[in-house]
Amino acid sequence: MKTAEDLTRRDTIAGYGPMRPASEPDLYGLVQIAATVCGIPYATVNIIDDRWQYGVATVGSEAAMCAIEDSMCAVVLADGKHVVVPDARSDERFADNPFVTGRLDDVRFYASSPLVTPDGVVIGTLCVFDRKPGDLTSEQSHALDVLAGQVVDVLELRRLTRELGRSNDELSQFAGQISHDLRNPLTALIGQLELAADGLALDDDPMVERALTHAESAAARMDDMVAVLLAYARIGGGELRRIPVDLAATVETAVDDLSVAIAAAGATVTHDAALTVTGDPTLLHVLLQNLIANSVKFSRGAGADPHIEITAAATATGWRITVDDNGPGVPEDQRERMFELMERGDTGQVPGLGLGLATCRRIAQAHGGRIGLEESPLGGARVWLFLPDHHAPGA
Repeated sequence: MKTAEDLTRRDTIAGYGPMRPASEPDLYGLVQIAATVCGIPYATVNIIDDRWQYGVATVGSEAAMCAIEDSMCAVVLADGKHVVVPDARSDERFADNPFVTGRLDDVRFYASSPLVTPDGVVIGTLCVFDRKPGDLTSEQSHALDVLAGQVVDVLELRRLTRELGRSNDELSQFAGQISHDLRNPLTALIGQLELAADGLALDDDPMVERALTHAESAAARMDDMVAVLLAYARIGGGELRRIPVDLAATVETAVDDLSVAIAAAGATVTHDAALTVTGDPTLLHVLLQNLIANSVKFSRGAGADPHIEITAAATATGWRITVDDNGPGVPEDQRERMFELMERGDTGQVPGLGLGLATCRRIAQAHGGRIGLEESPLGGARVWLFLPDHHAPGA
């Protein structure tokens, strides 16, 4: 069973882009230095998610991937410490490992330094190894730690470059997204006003007052969204409010704004999100509303009545929020591009401009967070969102 640490590590790695066994030019030089300084013929940068170890830059052997169950580095990953093993055959942690027994390799000497992100998440190791016993001096061990830090610096630069490259192109189009973000609360407003108009024909009907109250609330939220989103587009997301946000209340408000669309689809929405997170309340409302609306829209007509579940949990460095549905899901090869502007995947029969998930990613990144798509336990799609707690230890 995957732990919260596994999921946090996987989500963090996703922010750096695809990790596949291949020579990474920016990392190869650091791996070469590690091998030279340590006097060891084999060195590699291993990135380890919740299922696989990816050798993304290597010296002395071919880059490869393996299951996390076979990884030597995964054994010591949770400790997050520098490790030196003179002879792996004599170490009970590694004696039965396939890289030691000869099934995958014949490793004897092994040493590694953890790759620790600025958020304090260990995402892999910089390791050196040999097919004969060995050791490192204290100076060599220190050098391996320093080089591991530089590997993380390279990955962070890669992540920032990747995000900035997208944001510059998106900023000029962001004003067009505002109309999309307003569509859902506007639908709720129109529906409530129609109820109010019908109720006016009946004297002293309490439905009139309730409907008008709902309409006024939706209109106020819409006005708040316009002001905040326009300011956000103007400054490129550089000035967000970071205040405590009641996540459950935010979800309930988003569901209320979507009540007309939810009822029309025959959908049910449940949530277990009793958390207080830190962020901009209006933008987080927009993000959650888009995710829920997306699930309702794409689950409709999939066979069973649409069902959406929202859950949230605290992690060591922030909060993880998931929105699951029982719709058709999204093929793995389409998941990343679903977050691009004007992109809806192979769903041409579903109306829309393909702006919802692009907006969600922009808001998540503005908070220093990450967002992604995967298969849902309900059989459809799961959108996961990680929001960092900037006051957490190590943040």
